[in-house]
Amino acid sequence: MGFDSAAASVPLAVRVRGLRVVRGGRAVVDGLDADVPAGQVVGLLGPSGSGKTTLMRAVVGVQDHVTGDVEVLGEPAGSPGLRRRVGYVTQAASVYADLTVAENLAYFAALAGLRGAAAHDAVARAVAVVDLGGHERQQVVTLSGGERSRVSLAAALVSSPELLVLDEPTVGLDPVLRRDLWATFRRLAAGGATLLVSSHVMDEATQCDRLLLLRDGALVADTTPERLLAETGAPDAERAFLALVERDVSTRGGRS
Repeated sequence: MGFDSAAASVPLAVRVRGLRVVRGGRAVVDGLDADVPAGQVVGLLGPSGSGKTTLMRAVVGVQDHVTGDVEVLGEPAGSPGLRRRVGYVTQAASVYADLTVAENLAYFAALAGLRGAAAHDAVARAVAVVDLGGHERQQVVTLSGGERSRVSLAAALVSSPELLVLDEPTVGLDPVLRRDLWATFRRLAAGGATLLVSSHVMDEATQCDRLLLLRDGALVADTTPERLLAETGAPDAERAFLALVERDVSTRGGRS
């Protein structure tokens, strides 16, 4: 299956060329090219160990041993000017358990340079977006796992980032919470944000505008959910991905 690269006329939020990441003396990503179109929900899908987190860390500028070019919102990844423009949500909730929801968000607003009324308004907006109204004075340690994940998302939203990078944000959540989070992601994209969302749950592919499918640190396909199913003839995203993997193994003779 050929790559369906983003059209040249579509502005890019992220442009990756020749990305190589070495860890433990081994290249876990080697020569990767990828585009993330602006204003879309882009799914980064693949099994555990496929390189999703490594690519995301490279995009936000916190990955070591990186070579190649990673351009984010027109600047090199990790540039100081991107700190307020890019939000990053890791797999583990990155908030302080002994603080309340409001205290956590006020802290992250301060890190983003917001003060006074601007910080208060940003916190209120973030709480509303993730539907945590009524929990503001609650310590994070008393929240459920799903609620903690939403606090972590809210912390990334207080600066109103143009690009939101989400590393498996729905892992371990029940189907209702997963549905609600994806609805939130769609609303953020409708408001003009770009979202790069990783997952190993293949049925989440249908929630995205575009898909980047990884295996063993290599890009297997850059496509849309509709084209993925149409070109593989598979009835669902999981079997479509497996079909692509089998073609990839056949074409290249497999990878260790």
